[in-house]
Amino acid sequence: MSVQTAKTESETNSEVRLVDELVARARAAQVEYAKDSDQQRFDMAALSIGWAIMEPDRNRRLAEQAVVQTGLGNVADKLTKNHRKTLGLLRDIKGVVTTGVINDDPETGITEIARPIGVIGAVVPSTNPAATPANNVINALKCGNAIILSPSPKGVEVCAELLVMIHAEFAKLGLNPDLVQMLPLPSSKVKTQRLMEVVDLIIVTGSQDNVRRAYESGTPAIGVGAGNATVIVDETADIDQAAEKIARSKCFDNATSCSSENVVIVVRSVYEKFIQAIHNHGGRLLNETDANKVKASLFEGGHLNRYMIAKDIHTFLTIADVAVEDAKTARFVLLLSNDVGLQAPESGEKLSLALTLYIADDYESAVSRATEVLDFQGAGHSIGLHSNDDQRARALGQHMATCRVIVNQAHCFATGGSFDNGLPFSLSMGCGSWGGNSIDNNLHHRHFMNITRVVRPIAAREPSLEAIFSDYWQVAGR
Repeated sequence: MSVQTAKTESETNSEVRLVDELVARARAAQVEYAKDSDQQRFDMAALSIGWAIMEPDRNRRLAEQAVVQTGLGNVADKLTKNHRKTLGLLRDIKGVVTTGVINDDPETGITEIARPIGVIGAVVPSTNPAATPANNVINALKCGNAIILSPSPKGVEVCAELLVMIHAEFAKLGLNPDLVQMLPLPSSKVKTQRLMEVVDLIIVTGSQDNVRRAYESGTPAIGVGAGNATVIVDETADIDQAAEKIARSKCFDNATSCSSENVVIVVRSVYEKFIQAIHNHGGRLLNETDANKVKASLFEGGHLNRYMIAKDIHTFLTIADVAVEDAKTARFVLLLSNDVGLQAPESGEKLSLALTLYIADDYESAVSRATEVLDFQGAGHSIGLHSNDDQRARALGQHMATCRVIVNQAHCFATGGSFDNGLPFSLSMGCGSWGGNSIDNNLHHRHFMNITRVVRPIAAREPSLEAIFSDYWQVAGR
């Protein structure tokens, strides 16, 4: 065995022990925290996290630090995201009982009792280095758990700053800081892997590699799928409203969201009207030459160019060496495409101010194209529809491989919950079996608790054979 190999093994073992020590401290803190099932204690702890990130001066510090250190997004939109996502979550859980008896049904004789899971591990992305961890921590504490965060390397310092703010609020309530911890610097796959193996539940948002590792860790895991939000604009839509919502959503935080529109499919009969409307709202349709230049730059070496991901439009266009008309009001670009798949990387998620555009001869052709896109990337996540025909939305929900059909809304605001729709606020969207996930809804507080059921005897309800099989016998005989 070489000296280098021995050193590597020693370092690995040291990192494993470090994570084990963190988890042991979290377990001790969680046992004390969950003692006596005190709902008020859980509620105050959750609120303390909300104020840690939403207090205006701290929110600004986190937003500015996030942009500087990750190079992703913009400060104004991160301020909004940190505020609105947290406020929406706190609204969702206000008054919700998460410990003790949560349901008592005399008819079935079953009493349901909410119980903490224990120690949660959360792997969080660089795209939302403050909002996503805060969301996870609020849900964890609301349900009586401790939590350990594993931030992406780019987001480590932002997460560490958030932790300082959280612990400052904890001090006001007399809460143990070991309830919320993060893996110490430097980041490493060894530490994250060990965390996945020794906690009671692992939550993963971001890298699909991390999602796969979580599911393979042997620990109960909730991972979320890849985004590639695809939106149809049909001939019945209010075209200007559709264009405004698509533009507003696409540009928010420079398209860092997994719910940001990546593909728009427009029915041919309204195509010209849509192009004019999207231009009015800052979209610039590129000619073939410029579109090819953007593709060559954005997908440099077969991977997304990190210098173009989530950058403002001026930087994006400068790197691509592309000029657009009405440059002062340009906000994003549209790439016209006719193909889907590996040979057309623009049909996938771009995490940038580039939106791929397809023209469909009719609505049925638009649905067919959307199916191709989601089969290539983004299955299970979401599809958008701008239309005044609600039956089309229902049909998408019945036949498309998607967990969310977002109707006449700005996609990135709606998918993760909004004040004007009924989805729970979240930054982590489950994609069901279509996306290889264990959940098909937005990650929310219910995923952070166990339920024990007390089951009592009731009057027997055994049916006769006739009651069960009569309809079948009439069709098939006995």
